[in-house]
Amino acid sequence: MAEKVVKSEAEWRAQLTPEQFHICREKGTERPFSGQYCNEKRPGVYECAACGQPLFNSSTKFDSGTGWPSFHSPIAPDRVGAERDRSHGMIRNEVLCSRCDAHLGHLFEDGPAPTGLRYCLNSAALKLEPSE
Repeated sequence: MAEKVVKSEAEWRAQLTPEQFHICREKGTERPFSGQYCNEKRPGVYECAACGQPLFNSSTKFDSGTGWPSFHSPIAPDRVGAERDRSHGMIRNEVLCSRCDAHLGHLFEDGPAPTGLRYCLNSAALKLEPSE
């Protein structure tokens, strides 16, 4: 696993857009169907918008109909972590970047084969590096 990225709140605010900061550092979410990667079809690798760690390959992306980019598996299991999220009167599994602890979205067990998982993520927490 890559070395942890630790920054102060001021450093994160200087690096990220206000929307990225709200989502990645304050555990916010974007409105459904509003994110730039919701309908993205280009091949490539989705990285953490905060630290640049490669997280998901576009080949694992699928249309979940939920309004957020969804993937069935990360590039490697150690690229993301999960924590229990008890906010908004629900119990969910929050998905975090393992390198910088950025909030990415949530994990659900209603995805397609081969994993049956749905990593439901915020576009603002991701950066697509398109393949050539």
